[in-house]
Amino acid sequence: MSDEQDRLFANNRALTSGFRFDEQVVKVFPDMIARSVPGYELVVPMIGLLARRYAQPDSQIYDLGCSLGAASLAMSLAVKASGIRIIAIDNSEAMVGRCKENLVDKSGVIPIDVRLKDILDIEIENASVVVLNFTLQFLGRDQRQSLINRISAGMREGGALIISEKICFEDVQEQTDQTTWHHDFKRAQGYSDLEIAQKRNALEDVLRPETEASHFQRLQQAGFPRYHRWFQCFSFVSYIAFK
Repeated sequence: MSDEQDRLFANNRALTSGFRFDEQVVKVFPDMIARSVPGYELVVPMIGLLARRYAQPDSQIYDLGCSLGAASLAMSLAVKASGIRIIAIDNSEAMVGRCKENLVDKSGVIPIDVRLKDILDIEIENASVVVLNFTLQFLGRDQRQSLINRISAGMREGGALIISEKICFEDVQEQTDQTTWHHDFKRAQGYSDLEIAQKRNALEDVLRPETEASHFQRLQQAGFPRYHRWFQCFSFVSYIAFK
């Protein structure tokens, strides 16, 4: 099954039931995320390199909200530590099915266990690396702290948590500028103003960004004493936190 170009919001019949990671979205997801998230195609291989640095022998790596498995694959190919298993979790049946297809004969020596589960129901155990690559933003704000707490409780000392997110900004002018630049990026990728507007409306009640300060406060509360922003392009960032 070949990937298709994202034209889901190209006319006035935008998704009436809201944005969902269903078969419609899965078919165009690689094109959608590459053209919508500036820096995504750099972030994914860098997650592989970070996992190589911090994965500990005889431990587990979790990719929570794995979608089509891009981060899992990058880590599988990059990690050199022995006795590692990657557990890739997503609650979209369409995503998990396509993820398993994508990973056939592609992964490295590190096995990838793809599971159809809700990440809110997963127990984190013996983890040296945990990845939330543009995942946390789709959870309810009241669910995020408990998830990060559980991740922290299930991580080894010296483990690394990688969180990529779209953030918002406290300064009104900066928020306006960042939104404008992101829309310019989308236009440069071939999206029309109609597509930009309709996708934004569809995601409004689904993708709920927070400020960087909110992310850092949550990490600190969960017991991560050290954390950094290692990537940013417009309002899209990636953090690494250490247990």
